[in-house]
Amino acid sequence: MASAPAENPDIAETPAPRAETFTLRQRLLIFALTWLGYLGIRLIGPTLRWSVSSEDGGPVADEPGMPFIYTFWHRCVFLATYHLRRRGMVVMTSSSFDGEYIARIIKKFGFGAARGSSTRGGVRALLALHKDLEAGRPVAFTIDGPKGPRYVAKPGPTLLARNTQAPILCFHIAVDRAWILNTWDQFIIPKPFARAVVRLGKLIRVPKDSDSAALDGFRAEMQQTLDRIREQAEKDAGN
Repeated sequence: MASAPAENPDIAETPAPRAETFTLRQRLLIFALTWLGYLGIRLIGPTLRWSVSSEDGGPVADEPGMPFIYTFWHRCVFLATYHLRRRGMVVMTSSSFDGEYIARIIKKFGFGAARGSSTRGGVRALLALHKDLEAGRPVAFTIDGPKGPRYVAKPGPTLLARNTQAPILCFHIAVDRAWILNTWDQFIIPKPFARAVVRLGKLIRVPKDSDSAALDGFRAEMQQTLDRIREQAEKDAGN
């Protein structure tokens, strides 16, 4: 098995808005969950049978301009981590206990982490992502994280898209066989050799002069796109 990729030196680390204080028990759990998650992705990811499709208006190989703002549902973190590994991507990750071990896992696959969420530290994280996009690095949001509600898109990407003029790319990954955890997001752990179906949405571009009402409209469009591609991906996976 190949060793873990080296951390991308071009990704600037973004400090958390406030250093979290974890108990000894939490620190031990973070250590254990980090390595369990990493090993699970490294062992199962290469066995998956991947296919990718796109809606009309989706990305093309020579898409000009700034890199994409990727958005996807929190339950797909396992699958997205393997599928998007080693691309120099920076992900908005909460400063909570759950966010801590997720950030440590994804860093082992070459991602950067902008620490913050919709409930705390979000402004600082958005500013960091703005700088990453300007430096040519793609960014990503688990759009219903960190604690839900499940399948309800938050507005952060639309604001970032307006300010940077980077397009939003929604995607969903469905599998035909998986373990579904009893968590708020119904987290997916694919079974070995499962079929993984990636569905890309049409690109969403937010004009520079969009006001609050227009941003609400683009958030609704993002929600509709995420719902539509999830339905198609699940159908294509046979669910």
